[in-house]
Amino acid sequence: MTSRFSLQKSRRGGSALILVLFALFLLSAAVISWAKWIQQDIALASEANRNAEARAMAHSGVAIALNPAITIESPQMEREFGTQLGYKVTMIGEGGRLNVNWVLQGNGAHAERIELFKTWLEHMGLDFQEREAFVDCLLDYTDGDDVKRLNGAEDEPGYIPPNRPLKSIEEIEQVRNADALTSKPGWKESLTLYSTGPIDLSAAPAEILRSLPGIGDARIQQFLITRAGADGIDGTADDPKLTSEQMQSMLGVDSRRPNKLSGLITPKDPMMRITSVGHSGNVVRQLDVVAPKGAPNPAIKLWQE
Repeated sequence: MTSRFSLQKSRRGGSALILVLFALFLLSAAVISWAKWIQQDIALASEANRNAEARAMAHSGVAIALNPAITIESPQMEREFGTQLGYKVTMIGEGGRLNVNWVLQGNGAHAERIELFKTWLEHMGLDFQEREAFVDCLLDYTDGDDVKRLNGAEDEPGYIPPNRPLKSIEEIEQVRNADALTSKPGWKESLTLYSTGPIDLSAAPAEILRSLPGIGDARIQQFLITRAGADGIDGTADDPKLTSEQMQSMLGVDSRRPNKLSGLITPKDPMMRITSVGHSGNVVRQLDVVAPKGAPNPAIKLWQE
């Protein structure tokens, strides 16, 4: 009898021990899961803080660059705060891009501007018929009448041009026959709606300079090397201060005589594209702003994060 009672007691003790061990296992699993959750939460919070700090640094760079007293030579264009935080800003004339509304404005647009635009389209890879069809459709899209050009398109079922200037570069995608251009990589990077119009020689890249009449590739390449300074980057402190006459001379243009570039170029566009890159640790954020430089309260034309 005693032996049977002892056996039952031993069994109950063993069961209780198993339950205790199982409870400890569940508790340990819960603690481990909780610890991992806390670790992940801390990591997410840290990443969010880094993002916020990098973004704040980028905004600080833009605020500094918009100050009328700041130029690309100013030391405030690049700052580091300790080992984790900092920003770097570049400023370059928006006139280095081709202003589509400027090309198209006027009564049927100026022939030399249209020719400039068609040359750029040729460099982008559009053949003759593609260029003619797209430009005529673009003119019909933006002019103030419903008269259809030879290769153009006016009101028809499913397609009604607004007959006004473009409101955004992306709107070009809505123009009939635009796919010949918009299918090309990087087509937006050469275009703008925000410059004053003429091509800014202090900012234009090679593909825009090649579209200007009478300028050869060899001169363009040498000009770009000189203009960018020792670091090879436009819009930074080491860029040489070139006058209009110097730039035109380097490109083989005699500024003292009438030439095909008259009305197509400018030495400096007041509209600037400010690119500010902020960082916090390894997290980087970039902010692009287009605004006129020099005014106390500049009107922001583009704000892109």
